[in-house]
Amino acid sequence: MSYDVVVIGGGAAGIVAAGRAAQGGAKVLLLERNRSLGKKLLITGKGRCNITNIGEIADFIENYGKNGKFLYRAFSEFFNQDLISFFERYGVETKVERGGRVFPATDNSQTVLTALQKYLADNGAAVRYDSRVAEIVVSERTGSDKKNTKLEVKGIKLKGGDIVESGRVVLATGGLSYPLTGSSGDGYEMAHRLGHTIAPLRPALVPLETKRNFVKELQGLSLKNVEASILVNKKKVASEFGEMLFTHFGISGPIILKLSGLVCEYLESGAEVLISINFKPALDQGTLTGRLLREFKASGRKALSTVIKNLLPQKLAPIFVELAGIEGNKKCSQVTAAERNRILELLTDFRLQVKKPRPIDEAIVTRGGIALDEIDPRTMESKKVKGLFFCGEIVDIDGATGGYNLQAAFSTGFLAGENAGGLL
Repeated sequence: MSYDVVVIGGGAAGIVAAGRAAQGGAKVLLLERNRSLGKKLLITGKGRCNITNIGEIADFIENYGKNGKFLYRAFSEFFNQDLISFFERYGVETKVERGGRVFPATDNSQTVLTALQKYLADNGAAVRYDSRVAEIVVSERTGSDKKNTKLEVKGIKLKGGDIVESGRVVLATGGLSYPLTGSSGDGYEMAHRLGHTIAPLRPALVPLETKRNFVKELQGLSLKNVEASILVNKKKVASEFGEMLFTHFGISGPIILKLSGLVCEYLESGAEVLISINFKPALDQGTLTGRLLREFKASGRKALSTVIKNLLPQKLAPIFVELAGIEGNKKCSQVTAAERNRILELLTDFRLQVKKPRPIDEAIVTRGGIALDEIDPRTMESKKVKGLFFCGEIVDIDGATGGYNLQAAFSTGFLAGENAGGLL
C-alpha cells in the first residue's frame, strides 16, 4: 500500500488533517485504532461539543499559558470564524453561549462528527478502522554536505505487520486523558523513539481531591459567582471567578478545572497547595461586615445557623458554623466580636487543602507532550524527522475550558494537513 499522506488518529485534529491534505489532491489514508472516528469528540462539552470560542486571537493565546504563542501561525491560517463557516457549509448551525462558547445549535456532538466525516468523504480520504500502528518507518538522509544526516519518513508499520509506504505522516494520536476513547499515549512513544523530547505528562482540566472529609456531605452542591484562589505556602498565586462544584472526593467545576493544571505543577514540586474560596467576592470587607451586622441585629433572637442560611446554601451552612467553632443554636445577639470576625474570615477565605488531582484518565486534556521547540510552528513538521507532522493534543499545548482545546486541535490539524498535503 502506498499513500501520499498517512494520518494516525481519527480525532478532531486527525480528521481535519486528513481532510485538508486530501482537499489539495493528495492520496490520504486515515488510520483509526477504534471501530469508529471521533470517540472523544462525542463526549466533549458533556456531549454538546464546545467547538470554539468567539474571542480574538490575543484572548485565545492567553488561555494556553506560556506555550500559547506557538499557535499564532495555526490560528492565522484557520481560526474560529473559519471553523464556524466550515461547519455552516456542512449544514451545522452554531450558537454562542455565556463566555463566548460556541456550540452546534443541535446541542449534539454527533452533528459535528457527521460533518467532519462528510468532509473526509467529499475529498476522497480513505479511512481504515481497527488499525494499530506499531512504528513509524524512517531512513537516514544525508545532507548536501555529506556530513549531517537527518531522519526521513518512509511510511508506517501496523501491529499486524503490514507496511504502508508514505513520505509524509501526521501523528494525531491524542493525549492520555479518557483512554477508553483510544487515547493510550502510544503516539508519545512513537515520537520518542524517533528522538523527540516529551514534556512531562500530567493531567490538566481535572477535578481535585481534598483532605477534608466534610466534602462528602456537600456532594452535588454547586456554587455560582464565587472566587477560588490557589494558595502556595499561604501566598495567592492565581484565582478564578465563576462556578464550582463539590464532589464526593473534593472539588470540580469550571473554575477549579481551569486552576487544576497549575495546582498539579505545584503539587509535583512538593509544595502544600490550598484552595481558598471567597463566597462573597462582589462585596468588599466593609460592605460584608455591614451586611453581617444588619443580619445579626434583625435576627437577634434567632439561632446563628438560621442566619447563616441567609448567606450561604442550606447544605453548606451547618458545616460552615462547625468550622467557625461556634454553637449553631447560639443566638445572634450573643455572638461575640471575635466569633463574628471568624465568620467574616470564613466567608472570604474558606480553605481546602488539595491532596492530589484525580487520575489523568479523568482529565479533560493532557498537559505536556511533544516539545514545541522540536516542531516548526509554520508547518507543524518535526525539526528532527523530515515528513513527520504533529497536531492536536499530542503537542505540548493545553488550554482553558471554553472551546480553546478543540480550536487548537482543529487549527493545528488544518495546518499539518495543508503542509503534509503540499498546499502552501
